[in-house]
Amino acid sequence: MNLKFLSLFVKNIDDNTASVRQKCGKAAGIIGIASNILLFVVKLIIGIASSSISIMADAVNNITDAGSAVITLIGFKLSEKPADDEHPYGHARIEYLSGFIVSLIIAVLGVQFFKDSISAIIENTVTEYSIASIIILVIAVLVKLWQASFYKSVGKHIESSSLIATAADSRNDVISTCAVLAGAVVSRLFEINIDGYLGLLIAIFIIYSGIKLIIETADPILGSAPDDELINAISEKIMSYDGVLGIHDLIIHNYGKSRCFASVHCEVPASEDILKSHDIIDNIEFDFLRNEGIQLVIHIDPVVTDDPRVTELKKATSEIIAELTHRLHEPISMHDFRVVFGQTHTNLIFDILINNSCKTDSRIICDMIESELKKISPEYNTVINVDRNYTTSILHQNISE
Repeated sequence: MNLKFLSLFVKNIDDNTASVRQKCGKAAGIIGIASNILLFVVKLIIGIASSSISIMADAVNNITDAGSAVITLIGFKLSEKPADDEHPYGHARIEYLSGFIVSLIIAVLGVQFFKDSISAIIENTVTEYSIASIIILVIAVLVKLWQASFYKSVGKHIESSSLIATAADSRNDVISTCAVLAGAVVSRLFEINIDGYLGLLIAIFIIYSGIKLIIETADPILGSAPDDELINAISEKIMSYDGVLGIHDLIIHNYGKSRCFASVHCEVPASEDILKSHDIIDNIEFDFLRNEGIQLVIHIDPVVTDDPRVTELKKATSEIIAELTHRLHEPISMHDFRVVFGQTHTNLIFDILINNSCKTDSRIICDMIESELKKISPEYNTVINVDRNYTTSILHQNISE
């Protein structure tokens, strides 16, 4: 229903293009501005007429929501700007910033409500509610319920953290206005003044929601881990190409919904013609850009597959690492395995991948691996490079299996 309403303002809303996404965001922002200004005017009038601190606070909340909608609208507009010399990856992350600013406004507003409510309790401000004011509050609740649902639907449809944050703000307004409405009914029926106390509870809830949203909207700005669905989709697609034996060191950078960059190492047979392997890699990169909109850069890692001695040593090393994973309860995997055979000793050169949350020192893990290999033969020396996992353990499992 919400998306049908949106389609009245934006054509072809199901098109997965950056331009349609921007139009959806702008339309949602304009609708939010108009509805919040209307609610502000109506609530302010009944708040002044009834001398209710909670209704006036709720009215101020609505005008602040209108300001948040303006910020959201500006965020979508600025995020459209193309890449330039100062911002070669584009400006799409401005949308994340607008969501963060909205979250800050929510938290600051909650603190102000808290102060106003304490003042109302101390001064014992008397409130008088008319039947008309109660009816208007009921209508305001219904409008805010629709707003929260509308923002959430559009936010999920275009995957906008800014609109989802605004939807949470509208949901908070529903709760606060319901509390004001309950206070109005209780005050009128029982002549008990609980306006200030209700305002206090509303303020605490808004502060909590604001802080939670600040944390959530700050994550993509700081550089949060990509979601498992995207990781699996990329890894499975790459592994579907003939000539690719395995992948590792996948790194994904997100500069907005439509600006995704990634790099990965692909293992290819060392015996294969390098020009053929290079052609396969070029095709993979081109397919990702054309079909997924992801600018992928691939590094080739040749892997020896036709030497029984290397195969046997790789198997033995994999078993040692699997046993360590079980013993330490830490996911560890291996890649880029090479062997340099010598007259007096043999170097086993490989990388291990461990999670950032690993509690065991990486040097200790390397020493444990070398110690186990030397039990097989004292001639074995290890040259181990430690990689950190920039995605999730799910990718680690998919590759190691």
